[in-house]
Amino acid sequence: MPVKAGIIDSRIGADFAVLQRLALAGECSEEAAGHGSAVASLVLALAPRCQLLSAEVFDARRPTAAQRVAEAIDWCVAQGAQLINLSLGLLEDRLVLRQSCLEALSRGVVLVAAHPARGQATYPAIYPGVLAVSGDIRCKEGECSCLESPHLWGACALPPVGFKGGGASYAAARITGLAARFFEDCPQAMAADLYAHLQRTAAFHGRERRQA
Repeated sequence: MPVKAGIIDSRIGADFAVLQRLALAGECSEEAAGHGSAVASLVLALAPRCQLLSAEVFDARRPTAAQRVAEAIDWCVAQGAQLINLSLGLLEDRLVLRQSCLEALSRGVVLVAAHPARGQATYPAIYPGVLAVSGDIRCKEGECSCLESPHLWGACALPPVGFKGGGASYAAARITGLAARFFEDCPQAMAADLYAHLQRTAAFHGRERRQA
């Protein structure tokens, strides 16, 4: 049975098959729209059968708000998402976002969020139970690293072919892809099984040579 993964980001381009869409933002800039498509392509590269739920929270102004992200998480959970990718980070804790994350986690949904390698930690990656991901230059495509227990991981941070940029947001998308592939192979598995699998299969352990 295909895994459903929520992508909370900017609009995913028409070239990608999206199961359902939720528009929470206005017109999207070209730069912001490209980010959502890049994230989707990275997830599908590792889990081609994954069904995507697209929740658009970025518009032409680029920044988003905790209320908007929380609403997107709630929607993804209601649509049956097993995974939710959040290749984003907010600088301040907000109760509405914390509550949505806690509710999703209580239902067994895996939340994957970008965690900057340097500077201030961001939300929701910093919340307990969220699978936080930074870029790790040691990792090749399809590899992950265990940077710090319990749930700080690393992955390749390079953009997919045809896209620009790089960093923790793309690393998070790759971990979401690995997670989706794991749940496809092990449909009865739980979140704890995924964490154990990532620990066992991590190509590297420790913080050495981590990047943004």
